[in-house]
Amino acid sequence: MNTPKELRYSEEHEWVRVEDGKVRIGITDFAQSELGDIVFVELPEVGAELTANEPFGSVESVKTVSELYAPISGKVVEINEELNDNPEFVNESPYEKAWMIVVEPTDLSEIDRLLTAEQYEQMINQE
Repeated sequence: MNTPKELRYSEEHEWVRVEDGKVRIGITDFAQSELGDIVFVELPEVGAELTANEPFGSVESVKTVSELYAPISGKVVEINEELNDNPEFVNESPYEKAWMIVVEPTDLSEIDRLLTAEQYEQMINQE
């Protein structure tokens, strides 16, 4: 299981990378492996306002549909259009090609409430 140390993680299995005051978000390697083959990704529109811990989209796999939860509050400034035609990127490259959205955070300190890689690994090892 790949859990990059430089990222932060939510208990709902989203990852967060801070880049120049903005936040790039996707789902973890653990999440994609649990879901199975991803066939569709539904993302919000650019300009949408997100609230931490509230749904912002969904991923559909051959097994199930799973909600995506915002790890932080803020405004969506970019979405990964590539996922419309290539939802399998979520399985192949969850941390690089399959980032989902970029958010301009309302309060960057919300990142501090998220899990470190070590804490996230402990959590998934208990599941």
